[in-house]
Amino acid sequence: MRAFILLFISTTLLFATAYDQGKKLYFEKGCNGCHGFSAGGTNLYPPLAFRRKEFLTYKLKLLRSKQGNTQLSQMMIPFAMALTDTQIDALTTFLSDYHEKSKKSYVPDNSNTGGGSS
Repeated sequence: MRAFILLFISTTLLFATAYDQGKKLYFEKGCNGCHGFSAGGTNLYPPLAFRRKEFLTYKLKLLRSKQGNTQLSQMMIPFAMALTDTQIDALTTFLSDYHEKSKKSYVPDNSNTGGGSS
């Protein structure tokens, strides 16, 4: 029983560490610049939060091997090439188990705020 509890605690700590490392990487590598502060995507770039870890890992490793089938995905190749397997694991852990305060997607401000003169 003790072994089970120790295993559970160590796994939980490892998972929390991977989540925190992934969160740090998300902002350090500039992912938030395109995918949004809360990883909810923007008008042009897809949401990453709450996606399956396996899917995100597959896509990042595919991009790291210089395989992109759209112009937008090809823009990701240099970013993915700079990631190690450990970094991909941490980043995908953060994104798949996203539990930050705001779970809203990016909503652009399309209001007309100009003065009317040109």
